[in-house]
Amino acid sequence: MDVIAVEGDITDQAVDALVNAANSSLLGGGGVDGAIHRRGGPAILEECRALRAGHLGKGLAAGQAVATTAGDLPARWVIHTVGPVYSRSEDRSEVLASAYRESLRVAEELGARTVAFPAVSAGVYGWPMADAARIALATVRAHRAEAVEEVRFVLFGEDAYAAFTAELAATA
Repeated sequence: MDVIAVEGDITDQAVDALVNAANSSLLGGGGVDGAIHRRGGPAILEECRALRAGHLGKGLAAGQAVATTAGDLPARWVIHTVGPVYSRSEDRSEVLASAYRESLRVAEELGARTVAFPAVSAGVYGWPMADAARIALATVRAHRAEAVEEVRFVLFGEDAYAAFTAELAATA
């Protein structure tokens, strides 16, 4: 499995599956979540509402993942995952790793060959970027991919891109 980093807008990525750094409500929000819902159109929100009306009545727990259509995005699916809010007093790194593992599990179930990830939890959830990159890359590289051939980290801004490329280089 190839693992790469690119700087850009995740909603522009022509891949099988885009991963959404969602909030637990699955009903849209800010950052990556808001951008995916806006660009993907109403079909994504409609499927998220159906999930909330069904087995996800209380929302999606941190560290879990679920898929919907990608609507108008240049992808087949959106995999929604909820990362943890960063805490200085509690180690939540396993929950962050789980968000990546569960997203890859869902991607494998869907048969996705290419997957684009944002830096989960590293935006408004406050996770320090270098540590987010370390956890993300270690988790993805440990995944035993059968269907997934490429994982693309799509990073918004120079700082995020620099952190991920430095970690890629350090662990190559």
